[in-house]
Amino acid sequence: MAARDHDKQEGGSSGGGFFSSIASSISNFGTAMHKSVNGLLGYEGLEVINPEGGTEDAEEEAHRGRWKQELMEYSHLLDLADECEDPYMRLVYATSWAISVYYAYQRTWKPFNPILGETYEMVNHGGITFIAEQVCHHPPMSAGHAENDHFTYDVTSKLKSKFLGNSLDIYPVGRTRVTLKRDGVVLDLVPPPTKANNLIFGRTWVDSPGEMIMTNLTTGDKAVLYFQPCGWFGNGRYEVDGYVYNAAEEPKILITGKWNESMSYQPCDMEGEPLSGTELKEVWRVAAPPENDKFQYTYFARKINSFDTAPKKLLASDSRLRPDRYALEKGDLSKAGAEKSSLEERQRAEKRDREAKGHQFTPRWFDLSGEVTLTPWGELEVYQYNGKYTEHRATIDALDTVDEVDIKSIEFNPWQYGNISAE
Repeated sequence: MAARDHDKQEGGSSGGGFFSSIASSISNFGTAMHKSVNGLLGYEGLEVINPEGGTEDAEEEAHRGRWKQELMEYSHLLDLADECEDPYMRLVYATSWAISVYYAYQRTWKPFNPILGETYEMVNHGGITFIAEQVCHHPPMSAGHAENDHFTYDVTSKLKSKFLGNSLDIYPVGRTRVTLKRDGVVLDLVPPPTKANNLIFGRTWVDSPGEMIMTNLTTGDKAVLYFQPCGWFGNGRYEVDGYVYNAAEEPKILITGKWNESMSYQPCDMEGEPLSGTELKEVWRVAAPPENDKFQYTYFARKINSFDTAPKKLLASDSRLRPDRYALEKGDLSKAGAEKSSLEERQRAEKRDREAKGHQFTPRWFDLSGEVTLTPWGELEVYQYNGKYTEHRATIDALDTVDEVDIKSIEFNPWQYGNISAE
């Protein structure tokens, strides 16, 4: 594998685009960690660190209310993939986008389990419209859809975990598809598993050793990247190496870097060695965080929970409106715990009432497709976007005027729609 010359490079790509997932979309492993720790909110007494010595206090992190992932801060990479003529560079861009997500994962703590029917929406932020919905409570499943002029992004997410005493193995039983609009190319992503270490004793940290595979289902080309496991004294942590292969499984481009810093690429020969006359070029770098930001959140990440980014006529099911989340953001742990218990009791009462009437919950924005896809960790029932949110948003946007409403006064209510059908 090529030497890590990219560690010495300066500068990098500028950020662009937007994608922010509801806590349950893609990365629900915070739920699993919360259940394993079994504290008030899953945080008391825990320190989140990385093996290289950086420390983060989990309880302070929880106080900030940061419980969503920056899953498409670097969506401009997918825009580049759509515009790219070279089929192998297309995978370089798309895979680098997939790797960029992991910078957020190293400090993921989610204080509350999602409520059935809970949503998260963003409209035309950085050109992207996004909706996610909690579609099932047991097992926890969510679905998400994002779209801009260059791509659509669709995901069904369900997790399988294995508790190992002081650690937790998390297997991403999900399906992630990106469709590039210009040529109709469909990309399929299989992420590596994740391991949460020292959940009960010691300092907690997260690693994702294993393979990430992104396949161009249209051409058969694919990228296979290996996330190095963390060794003693942090050796190897964050390092990612691999290749883009053609349909005949011949290496075409090598990719190397660190998922918490940057990724670079270089054309290679049939043996996987760098081609003479070429150089290692950086394709992605983590955006600089605001000065003196203890938790290393980028400017982009700071907007995720903000009501400033909420669309007109925000859905009452939107996670920003959760009273427990808002109380936690204000640092009121006692109220946050009480609000959390109240929401969970309302969810149980809704379930009892629904079952007594012989009804079953039906998601509003996603339909069960009937398709079952096979993942490395089990079968998955796929939910597909039904287009109703696009219609809903078009109706809102077509109104000449929209009554000004204090968003914070809207009561969180994921049960308002009557999304039920007869058994």
